[in-house]
Amino acid sequence: MGIAILVLMAVGVVLMLTRVLPTAFALVLLALGIALLAGAPFTGATNSILTSVLQTGSAALASTMIAVLLGSWLGTLMDESGIAGTLVRKIVEFGGERPSFVALGVFAVSILCGSITGSAPAAMLAGVVGIPAMIAVGVRPVAAGGTVLMGISAGSPLELPVWQFLSDAVGAPVGDVQSIMVRLFPMALVVGIVYVFVETRRTRHAWAVRLDRPKARVRRGDAPWYALITPLVPIVLALGLAVPIVPSLLAGVVFALVTTTRWGELNGRALRSLYKAFEVAAPPIALFVAIGMLLAAVKLPGAKNALTPVVSAISPSGAGWFVVVFALLVPLCLFRGPLNVFGLGAGVAGVLVTGGIYPLPAVVGLMASYNQVFGVSDPTSTQTVWAAQYAGVRPERAMVSTLPYTWVVAIGGMVLTAVLYLTPQP
Repeated sequence: MGIAILVLMAVGVVLMLTRVLPTAFALVLLALGIALLAGAPFTGATNSILTSVLQTGSAALASTMIAVLLGSWLGTLMDESGIAGTLVRKIVEFGGERPSFVALGVFAVSILCGSITGSAPAAMLAGVVGIPAMIAVGVRPVAAGGTVLMGISAGSPLELPVWQFLSDAVGAPVGDVQSIMVRLFPMALVVGIVYVFVETRRTRHAWAVRLDRPKARVRRGDAPWYALITPLVPIVLALGLAVPIVPSLLAGVVFALVTTTRWGELNGRALRSLYKAFEVAAPPIALFVAIGMLLAAVKLPGAKNALTPVVSAISPSGAGWFVVVFALLVPLCLFRGPLNVFGLGAGVAGVLVTGGIYPLPAVVGLMASYNQVFGVSDPTSTQTVWAAQYAGVRPERAMVSTLPYTWVVAIGGMVLTAVLYLTPQP
């Protein structure tokens, strides 16, 4: 039975890779298939398809969905109020005509944007102004797009919705997720800085740049200087004051509104940006509904009993083999592969946890490490597609440019995970 479930998972991967079905639809069908193979009854109060998988599973990641919506709302406000654009313009002006300094400034803004919201909105916040500015001073288009993506990757360990997702998906306390992510942040930061300085050394003359991209949006007025700390508000509250994730994001939304909007316009801007945020958040929320169903399916007793022996047999044991094997499997998180945590990888994580194969924090660390690769180098992810196309290059070129660096970050995260949670402590 365990082999049959794994074969079904492989079929799901093929359906997603070939784009026969959207990821969310494929995950729902996969959840139903696993439940049927696990012998779950169609109806019943517990461990049934209708109740446990469809009803309870669909709402299992509700906290993540709310966090994503609030992060999207805050990102929309940063765009509409001019906070993101002001940050980029000020840093570009400070960098002058020095490609590396301009790119480093855009990288820093991308970190802030990536800590607030993920996917294409984060790339747009930093890239609409930042990518043309970098290209104009001689940065190669592929490096310009890659700089924004590497910044988003460096900001991802501080992205509160990602904390909530890993907590809900794996079942780990938010504090454990925070501990891992805070340790992962310096690695992503250092590797990102190395990328900027290495990749911007090969420049091209500004007069040779051919900008083949959509027109940038009309420039809005600069936001007040005190509003520019908006991206730091939820991070400081969550990290420094241990405020829960949803209130921290709400505080960021309120701060952005109060510091950039006249009193008489507060209601209008708040509602307008919230409605836009629903449009931005709809695709990931739909995906999280499907992931919740998949997690519920793999946690059914029949699925757990069938999968645990098989997965235990093929999972590497020992800290050293853990790092070596999972580092070699990094490409499987690309192209919506089986180790993509925002897809079938969530189901894999669920099996590793329910089967007791690795400690709970180790699974969180593993999935967080893979996410550093997927969030930047996957040519099917929305932020990679947008940044590459806006820079005038193919997403596959962005993957080739960034993958050596994100792979290093992933290996670093796995080493950290192995040392903290798989090595006997004195």
